[in-house]
Amino acid sequence: MPETPLVLAFTDERCREVALSGGKGASLASMTQNGLPVPPGFVITSTAFAEAVDAERLLGCLEVRDLEGARAVVAQTVPPAGLIKAAYDELPRGTSVAVRSSACAEDGNDASYAGQQETYLFVETLDDVLAKVVDCWLSFFSERALFYREHKGDLRDISMAVVVQQMVDAEKAGVMFTVDPVNHRRDRIVVEAARGVGEYVVSGEVTPDYYTLDRQGTLKKARVVDEPVLSASELADLARLGLHLAELNGGPQDIEWAYDSTGLYMLQSRPVTTL
Repeated sequence: MPETPLVLAFTDERCREVALSGGKGASLASMTQNGLPVPPGFVITSTAFAEAVDAERLLGCLEVRDLEGARAVVAQTVPPAGLIKAAYDELPRGTSVAVRSSACAEDGNDASYAGQQETYLFVETLDDVLAKVVDCWLSFFSERALFYREHKGDLRDISMAVVVQQMVDAEKAGVMFTVDPVNHRRDRIVVEAARGVGEYVVSGEVTPDYYTLDRQGTLKKARVVDEPVLSASELADLARLGLHLAELNGGPQDIEWAYDSTGLYMLQSRPVTTL
């Protein structure tokens, strides 16, 4: 029996397995392997957490709803530092990374775990990466995440992966839906965009521009805050890649994207669950 990997690069075929890499990690691996523009990175797999944590103690705490005890168990868990260092050293030098939670039950067609766990941006050193991996694990056992799992999933589910990915120094970023999720129109694409990193849009910290496009990428409607964030050609590029992702995944997608000085990057793709 081959050993189950603890750390996998996005380029590794096994990284596409949701059970190992979580929804986010598997999506990034799939996009990478399909030739989409994705910043390089790797996944600390669900197996790494399962092997490192005292699962018996953790499940015991969860069964009696001892949230503090569960978090104490997770806080003592040590990530596989040597393997993480080897993967981290493969990333381009001198760039910061994002460390992102990736739950393995995440983003099915009947539930979206978006925003349930933590993402840490502009992480600068290996030591900080290791600390943030534990913070991501801890976020899986927050009151909010456990409440959601209890009602939408399984409280005994402790499968969680963590993504480490080169940061995009975003000049503009946001989200795109390959259908209109509010009006339920499948002939429309909706793009929200703001200057800076996309987390500002996702978390609601800024008011984004709001663009509605047809499936050819032609602008139909725009609600612009100040100067338009995106040009017509950028909107057309987003629409083209968004529809390609929807085709690859077999259904409408909710996509995070960013433009830096070199061009467009795809940061995440997950099913639209509101239709």
